[in-house]
Amino acid sequence: MSNIKQRPKFKDDKFKKSRGGYSRWLLIYCEKCNAQLLIYQKDGPGILKRLYYDRILAPLVRSGKTLVCKKCKAILGVSVIYKKEKRPAYRLFVGTVKKKLISSQRTPRITSNF
Repeated sequence: MSNIKQRPKFKDDKFKKSRGGYSRWLLIYCEKCNAQLLIYQKDGPGILKRLYYDRILAPLVRSGKTLVCKKCKAILGVSVIYKKEKRPAYRLFVGTVKKKLISSQRTPRITSNF
């Protein structure tokens, strides 16, 4: 069985524990054109301010100074090092993305679309 067909597992580390110990999968869309951008592991409560590189499941976008929608070319965020944790992340601009909670059972089907 290939990795795409298997249900992905949540990363379980000190960052998850410091944010309340629970996670969920989010499907991130461009607010402007409604294009699917990525699948992201969100840890803990609160709004989505940053996308940590190590929490992006698909597609693997780990380079570049900006996060850009492939369809409409809108700039969604900029690459930063989050000082408190010394972790690379995209800092999202307010109102540029929308999100949808997805189950881990649906995640393998969606990742094959990227």
